[in-house]
Amino acid sequence: QVQLQESGGGSVQSGGSLKLSCAASGDTRCMAWFRQAPGKEREGVAAISPAGASTNYADSVMGRFTISRDNAKRTLYLQLNTLKPEDTAMYYCAARSATTAFQRLDVSAYNYWGQGTQVTVSS
Repeated sequence: QVQLQESGGGSVQSGGSLKLSCAASGDTRCMAWFRQAPGKEREGVAAISPAGASTNYADSVMGRFTISRDNAKRTLYLQLNTLKPEDTAMYYCAARSATTAFQRLDVSAYNYWGQGTQVTVSS
């Protein structure tokens, strides 16, 4: 059974930075970050391959966010730079057992989810 626990959220001003972490247990393979703002659907932000060599980003965060992983520490990261008020959301770590199609950013592709960590960006 895979368990995921996010941390690192907080409140920052527009233009600021945060680094999110997700501690994982079990066989996580492909992993991703999602976010959900109030009244909106959950959306994929970034995905990473099992070894961490390949990544995929949503257009809205390309060039500002960076996903990475340290498999020795069983930890997934998301560096958030140049934050905007529209980045305000609950951020979730997700994992799936598959090793193919790492780039998927659709909710249905992921089996396991963390509880989320809140990111709030003020203007």
